[in-house]
Amino acid sequence: MKNEFAIKKAPSSSFSIKARLKSFQYALAGLSTFFSTQHNAIIHLVMTLIAFSAAVFYNVSRLEAIAITLAIGFVWAAELFNTAVEKLADLVSEDRCPQIKFIKDVSAAAVLLSAVAAFITGAIIFLPKLFA
Repeated sequence: MKNEFAIKKAPSSSFSIKARLKSFQYALAGLSTFFSTQHNAIIHLVMTLIAFSAAVFYNVSRLEAIAITLAIGFVWAAELFNTAVEKLADLVSEDRCPQIKFIKDVSAAAVLLSAVAAFITGAIIFLPKLFA
C-alpha cells in the first residue's frame, strides 16, 4: 500500500535565482489564500493598520517601532502557522479525534498568547502617550 503522506525527496541542485523567485510566488500564493479564506486575517489586518497608524500619529521612537513591528510580526506568524496546522490536521483526520483537538487547541493558544503579548506591548508604548 502506497503511503499517501510520503515525503518526496527534493532533487539536489545548485542555487538558482529562478527557483528562489518561484519560492516567493508560493509564499505570495499562500498569503493570498490565507486572506481570502481566513476571517481572522481581516481582524489582524485591521489591528495592524491601527497599530501602525497610532505609531505614526504618536511619533514613536525607533525602539518602540521595532517592538511594535516584532509584536505584530509574531501575531501574523502565529496565525499563519495556526492555519497551516489546522488545515493539516483536517487533512489527517476529518473525524473528531481527541489528539487532533488538542493539536488545534494548542495551535490556537499560540495565536492567543502572541496577541496578548502584542496587546501588552501596545499598552506599554501607547498608554503613557494617551495620558500625557
